[in-house]
Amino acid sequence: MVRKIISTENAPQAIGTYSQAVQVGSTVYLSGQIPLVPESMEMVEGDMRAQIVRVFENLQAVVKAAGGSMAEIAKLNIFLTDLSHFPLVNEVMAEYFTQPYPARAAVGVAQLPKNAQVEMDAIMELDENEQD
Repeated sequence: MVRKIISTENAPQAIGTYSQAVQVGSTVYLSGQIPLVPESMEMVEGDMRAQIVRVFENLQAVVKAAGGSMAEIAKLNIFLTDLSHFPLVNEVMAEYFTQPYPARAAVGVAQLPKNAQVEMDAIMELDENEQD
């Protein structure tokens, strides 16, 4: 198994023993992203919408670094400390995805790193014709 580590300065650097993403064949496994601003490594300021947007922006940066697009995400996992924010996640998600949408799970959790209110990870399948 050949693993390619994906890394970009346009997303928060790993704050633990993990990589931003790992590619195996045409599949890219994206680590969880919380609403950290890449340049400062501090939580984004603002409301819940700002947190959700920042997480999607972070995911998108890693997706691009892997040579893909948001349309190639096959599975998206969403972790929320308050599931009442799920309609807002749907609203913001529509700004980053078009049909056909990825498979998805939304899970309510007690706590997330750095007291974030949202975290997302994903699995992306790259178009085999576009790989290097």
